[in-house]
Amino acid sequence: MRFGANVRSSGRRARESGRGRPVGYELAFGTYEDALRMVGVVAEPRTAATAVSGSRIQLFAAMVRDGNRSYWDADFARQKWGGLLAPPALLMGWLTPPPWRPTQGPSANAPVTSLALRVPLPGTTFINVANDVEFLHPIVEGDLLTVVEELVSVSPEKQTRLGVGHFVETLQTYSRQRDVVVASCRNTLFRFTPGARPGEAS
Repeated sequence: MRFGANVRSSGRRARESGRGRPVGYELAFGTYEDALRMVGVVAEPRTAATAVSGSRIQLFAAMVRDGNRSYWDADFARQKWGGLLAPPALLMGWLTPPPWRPTQGPSANAPVTSLALRVPLPGTTFINVANDVEFLHPIVEGDLLTVVEELVSVSPEKQTRLGVGHFVETLQTYSRQRDVVVASCRNTLFRFTPGARPGEAS
C-alpha cells in the first residue's frame, strides 16, 4: 500500500427508513436556488468521538476477509506504519457518529449530519455515487481524526433511472492530532425523489 495515491468507489446507498429517509438523520428541504446559496460554505470541524482503534480495524478486515499484515500484525505494522493501519475504506466511518447516545436531553442524542445532507433541496432520499480519496499519510491506531467539509457544487435538476434530483459534491479534509492533514475526499451524492419526473421532485 502506498500513499499519495487516489482511491475511488461508487454506488453506496444510504441506509433508509420505510419513509425513504436515512435512519437517525434529517434531510434539509428547500429549492435549488436555496442550495446554490450554500455553495462555498465550509462547515465547522467535526472530531471523532473516539480514536482509531485496532479492534475496529481488525473487525473490518475480518468482515471482508483481508489478511493484510498491516491490519493484524501489531509488531510489523508498528515498524512499517507506526501502528496498526486503518483500511482506506474505513476513512469516513471514523467520523460517523452513532445515531443515539445515552446522554441527557433530546438534542444531545441528535447526530451531527454531514454537510451534504444539510443542503436544502427537494428529494426524499439519496445515494452515494462517487468517492475520490487521496491519502497523504497513513492513518493508524490511536489517531484522533477531525474533518472539515466544504460544499463544492450542486447540479441543476437531472433525470435518472432512479428519479429526478440533484448531484451534490463536497470536499472533506481529514486531519489528525497536531493538525496533520492525512487525507482529502471529494464525495458526490445524488439527492432525489424516487420515480419523480422533471418538475415533480419537490
